[in-house]
Amino acid sequence: MAAHRILVVDDDSLMARKLVAKIIACGFEVAGIASSGSEAVAFAAELKPDLVLMDVVLGGDMDGHQAAEEIRCRRPIPIIFMADADDDATLKHLRDVQPFGHVAKPVSAKELCIHVETALQDDTAKNRISEMEERFFFVSIDMLCILDFTGYFKRLNPAWERALGFSIQELMSRPFLEFVHPDDRERTLKQNRSVRTGGQALAFENRYLCKDGSYRWLLWNAAPDSENRVIYSVARDITERKRVEAERDALVRQLQAALAEVQTLREILPICSYCKKIRDDENYWQTVEGYMSQVTGLKFSHGICPTCYEAEVEPLLYELEERSRMAGD
Repeated sequence: MAAHRILVVDDDSLMARKLVAKIIACGFEVAGIASSGSEAVAFAAELKPDLVLMDVVLGGDMDGHQAAEEIRCRRPIPIIFMADADDDATLKHLRDVQPFGHVAKPVSAKELCIHVETALQDDTAKNRISEMEERFFFVSIDMLCILDFTGYFKRLNPAWERALGFSIQELMSRPFLEFVHPDDRERTLKQNRSVRTGGQALAFENRYLCKDGSYRWLLWNAAPDSENRVIYSVARDITERKRVEAERDALVRQLQAALAEVQTLREILPICSYCKKIRDDENYWQTVEGYMSQVTGLKFSHGICPTCYEAEVEPLLYELEERSRMAGD
């Protein structure tokens, strides 16, 4: 296995040569020697060392901390800071901010070996975890994203491309709100403001534009990382579920309408225009009295109303009286 390569950064050339000798004695290789912060940044990008041994106090345009930040922005890499043993303030600061990644100069070869090996082992463990996280991010069926507080996606997993048809580059090049359905934008902005101020999005639904012009329903869960000014989100495509729910609701409405129609029909009694009999549910014709008795259990008594008496009975009595009179004559 190839030896790990270390970049030495120190503006004291004599101290740098001593460090090189100790590094080689520990079985590591020296990737290069930088004497300033800017040179360290350039060497780290060009030589791609496995570790940087960085003096905190450097002459030139940037100190060791600034150089380390520049290097780490371009590529995650373990960095061990060095400070003079009599520089109490710097050493105290290093203990506070990086308790397991600093040494006091002059450092012995044995101590240097221990610190370098520890840093490399820790970095290897972090890389393994990072690789697992990357793998999870890549294979996830759900749509994972990191949204910046400025409204742009900072990271998306491949599930976005499969769901919407846009490339990841296309999705990251425009504000996220441009992909939201116009009718959903106001409440989406309201939810986004709530999350940015410390809230959470739980089972929030909205529609996102696809490259073919259609829209898909997404179900969101999201939480903020205020320190880094980003929102971590998980979205699930629920378009098919929405379609099934819409079909179910339409069917329910149809059934309710049919039931109301049946109820209306049940309230209408078919009656003969001539004899006034009623047709029951079994298609039998009955008298009004018979139907009502069957349906309600009512018993009927018969009489003659004044109108019918005047229209029907009185003419009949008059006719009978006339017949009787004529027979007497």
